[in-house]
Amino acid sequence: MSDKRNDRPGGYVRPLNLKQGRVEMGHGAGGRASAQLIEELFVAAFDNDWLRQGNDQAAFGVPAGARMVMSTDAHVVSPLFFPGGDIGSLSVHGTINDVAMSGAQPLYLAASFIIEEGLELAELKRIVHSMAAAARAAGVPVITGDTKVVEQGKGDGVFITTTGVGVVAPDIHVDGAAARPGDAIIVSGSIGEHGMAIMSKRESLEFDSEIRSDSAALHGLVAAMLAAVPGVRVLRDPTRGGLATTLNEIASQSGVGMTLDEAAIPILPEVEAACELLGLDPLYVANEGKLVAICAADDAARLVGVMRAHPLGTRAQRIGIVTEDPNCFVQMKTKFGGTRMVDWLSGEQLPRIC
Repeated sequence: MSDKRNDRPGGYVRPLNLKQGRVEMGHGAGGRASAQLIEELFVAAFDNDWLRQGNDQAAFGVPAGARMVMSTDAHVVSPLFFPGGDIGSLSVHGTINDVAMSGAQPLYLAASFIIEEGLELAELKRIVHSMAAAARAAGVPVITGDTKVVEQGKGDGVFITTTGVGVVAPDIHVDGAAARPGDAIIVSGSIGEHGMAIMSKRESLEFDSEIRSDSAALHGLVAAMLAAVPGVRVLRDPTRGGLATTLNEIASQSGVGMTLDEAAIPILPEVEAACELLGLDPLYVANEGKLVAICAADDAARLVGVMRAHPLGTRAQRIGIVTEDPNCFVQMKTKFGGTRMVDWLSGEQLPRIC
């Protein structure tokens, strides 16, 4: 490959070999190699006015009177690529969703990459381009970031941390402590797909139908929900720990109990089969494209209808009711007519799933 003159002073540098090259320690040293990696890979992929300025930060305006929301999330998923997504798109979706669960409109993302020496540049390019495509599709650009390189054997490929900021309209008040006895509990679709997509890839499991991650940005669904029912009390995405742990968190925050209907909780047959094979409870398996909503019972039918009209909520279902319970227990009426406790997740059922 012939040399080309860099637009920076100091001589000649070769273009990155994005087909056969690998990440080197120099790519994280802050010198010419770092600048080249940033310019030829990251800026080229994310490309927006903020990044082109080349600053260590990005300045932006916000609507007057709006409340600011910020969330940050580290992504260490293994494997890096899985059916339905990869660490790049997941890092965008996960942080957008955390911001959106406050009722906010996500505006911007920041991204930090910790890359292991020796990672193939082609693999890194695939991740970065997937991440950029996810950000463009969501309309939430990555406007600033950072890159570090660690020695081979200390990074497991790449870790990505994303931080998101957004704004909440003055009339929206979504809070994990806002659930009230008598409220309806709604889930936006079938559960357990992300966690089982990761596990099926790790364990080389094959089923009649491939299990694909549900990873998706949910802010469009949230906006439609709040436009129809501004009084939604609680929104939460049931990621690590799954639906069961998320509902226990909300019950504890709100000082209430919950009763679920097992027959109403949507689970794909292939996910149910995989969980049974691996001895896992789908209630505790992670999701990356589903949400839990709690609203007044009178608003439930309208909210479910709006959710089902959205591509990411077609299987929305009312699955239970908030109860008065000083113990904050989450219980479930089983398909066999009994009742069982749905307790907090104890330990780590599925490590490295996000």
